[in-house]
Amino acid sequence: MSMEAVRGLTRLSRFEQIRLAREILRTEGQAVLALSERLGDEFCRAVDAMFHCRGSVIVSGMGKAGLVGQKIAATLASTGTRGHFLHPGEAVHGDLGRVHREDVVLMLSFSGETEEVTRLLPSLRGIPIVAVTGKPDSTLGREAAVTLDLGPIREACTLGLAPSTSTTAMLALGDALALVVSRMRSFGSLDFVRFHPGGSLGRKLAKVDDLMRPFEECRVAREDKTVRDVFVDLSRPGRRTGAIMLTDEHGVLTGIFTDSDLARLLETRRDGDIDGPIRRVMIHRPKTVRSGAAMSEALEILAERKISELPVIDAAGRPRGLLDITDVLGLLPREVAAEASAGPAAEDDASERAIVPLANNFERTDSGGGSVDED
Repeated sequence: MSMEAVRGLTRLSRFEQIRLAREILRTEGQAVLALSERLGDEFCRAVDAMFHCRGSVIVSGMGKAGLVGQKIAATLASTGTRGHFLHPGEAVHGDLGRVHREDVVLMLSFSGETEEVTRLLPSLRGIPIVAVTGKPDSTLGREAAVTLDLGPIREACTLGLAPSTSTTAMLALGDALALVVSRMRSFGSLDFVRFHPGGSLGRKLAKVDDLMRPFEECRVAREDKTVRDVFVDLSRPGRRTGAIMLTDEHGVLTGIFTDSDLARLLETRRDGDIDGPIRRVMIHRPKTVRSGAAMSEALEILAERKISELPVIDAAGRPRGLLDITDVLGLLPREVAAEASAGPAAEDDASERAIVPLANNFERTDSGGGSVDED
């Protein structure tokens, strides 16, 4: 960097940096609060137009307002209202073909005189326009069917030039429009999952059946088999679940036996139990979740009980699958996920998993015939 450039820099102490940042946040926050007080009939007319729109809400704007518009269009689409962004510059070069008579246009321009925006307006006649602007008497404000006035705004930029407060106000008003319309559509959690299948929020609202290891990939055995036979018979290549689900002669789940349970038998040299029926050393009455339950319910059980495996059963109590904590670590509270990740792992990749202490609502019957009920 040249000496001339260095001389042009403004040095700010840490105190001055924090003071300036707080001033900027206060300026923008106060503008949003002031805007909330300005809302009235025009806002309700805008909501009505978007709610009754039989086509799509076409959001448009230039520059920083256009970037805000892209976010508003995305929020509309993800909360139940068909929304698309239309770049004003591209619109006059063919993209107007995307606009239909049954659409509503949400146009953003603080000045209301942006050249690319005003040049587009004659081509949109006959289509309802909702304008978001700081100048209701501008060309955009006069042409719009509904004009939402942002009011007097001072940009937070020290020069008072860079769009900052104005774009924050636009974004907040766009969120208000989108979310009020969403509420009127009775957009619920199941709708949210439909539109957000890949995100962590969507996964939390999904069904356990969507994220569990299916029955075909689980280790399942009869409770009357020996521990040794169970592990020999269920040996398979690839990554496996950390627990074996055990059933009676009717296929009803009666218990589970985890890799950590096997480790305890080996560590305490209980060789006799390894060749005895697994029901003597299995975890009786394990915590389960019903098929069709929400993932949020399963996550709550995993977090509260601090368990690594959660069987998924049908109405008759037969296993349908298994939720393994290693598959849902990203959805658990941070401290729970950290505890699970820190657990000892098996030496081979095939059985690598977190070992978490047993839940305190399990009943175990040991080889000596006594029972320990920790409820």
